[in-house]
Amino acid sequence: MSIVKSFSVGSGDMFYIKHDSDNFSTIDCCYEYDDEWKVQLDEIERQSKYKGISRFISTHPDDDHIKGLTEYNERFKILNFYCVRNEATKSDESDDFKEYKNLRDSDKAFNLYKGCSRKWMNESNDERGSAGINCLWPVCENEDFKNALKKAKKGESPNNISPIITYSIGDTKFMWFGDLETDFLENVEDEIAFSHTSVVFAPHHGRKSGHLPSGVLAKLSPHIIIVGEASSSDLDYYNGYNTITQNSSGDITFDCDGKKIRIYVESETYSVDFLDNEDCDNTLGYYIGTLYLR
Repeated sequence: MSIVKSFSVGSGDMFYIKHDSDNFSTIDCCYEYDDEWKVQLDEIERQSKYKGISRFISTHPDDDHIKGLTEYNERFKILNFYCVRNEATKSDESDDFKEYKNLRDSDKAFNLYKGCSRKWMNESNDERGSAGINCLWPVCENEDFKNALKKAKKGESPNNISPIITYSIGDTKFMWFGDLETDFLENVEDEIAFSHTSVVFAPHHGRKSGHLPSGVLAKLSPHIIIVGEASSSDLDYYNGYNTITQNSSGDITFDCDGKKIRIYVESETYSVDFLDNEDCDNTLGYYIGTLYLR
C-alpha cells in the first residue's frame, strides 16, 4: 500500500508520497510559520519516520511552491533535493528562495530531466526497492526549455522550467506538472511520452493559464483530474472529465494498492458521483469512494 497526499494550502502546492517501498517523497511546500500550519510538518514526520530514503522534489522556485522550505530543511535535514538544473534569480529574494538556491547549488541536488534514473528513485537493488518515480520532461536540449531557463535566470517567471514527474504503483499512475503553462505545453507536447494516467494534478493549480492541451488530455485519458486552489474565476474545471476540486474538498488523500485507489478528503460535506462505494471508515479523512482501475 502507498499513500499520496495533496495538502490544502491555499494558492500553492504541497504533496507527499509514502511509498510501498522504503522511500518517502515530498513534492513542493507552501505553508506559514505558525502553529496552525505546522500540523502538516508533524504529519510528514509521522509518515516518513520509518523510511530509509527521503527526498524533496522541487518543481520550481515560485514562492507558492517553496514557502516554508527553510523551516522544512531545518526540521528534516534534506539530503536529496531534486530539481531541474537552473540559475533562476529573483529581484527580491525571500529567505526560502535563498534556501532553495543553497540546496539547488549544493552536492545534495539531483537534476531532473527526461529519462533520468537513480537509486532509489526508479532503480531497485538488494538493499531496497524503487520509489516508482519517473521524469518525462524536460528535454534539456529543447529550445523552448532553454528559453524558459534564460527567462528564469533574468528573474522572470520560472513556471516553465517545471519538470513533469510521475509516480506509479501497479496499475496506478499519478502525474505532476508544476506550473507549466498551456502555450508552453502546446509547443513541446510531441517530445513527451504521454500515456494513460490515473490521477493528474492539473498544471498551475488548475488555472486556465495551465489548461492541458486537448492532445495531451487525449493521450492521458485520466480517470481523475485534481483542480487545485486558486480564485474560482481563474480555474478551469475540465468539463467532461471526472474532477476533484481542492477549493471545496480540502486535503485529499489517495490510498493505493496498485489495483484501486480509496479517496479521502478533508471536507465532511464534499462528494462526487463517479466513484464506487466500499463503505470504508474515515481514518484518513472523509471517505468519498474508490476508483477501481479496470
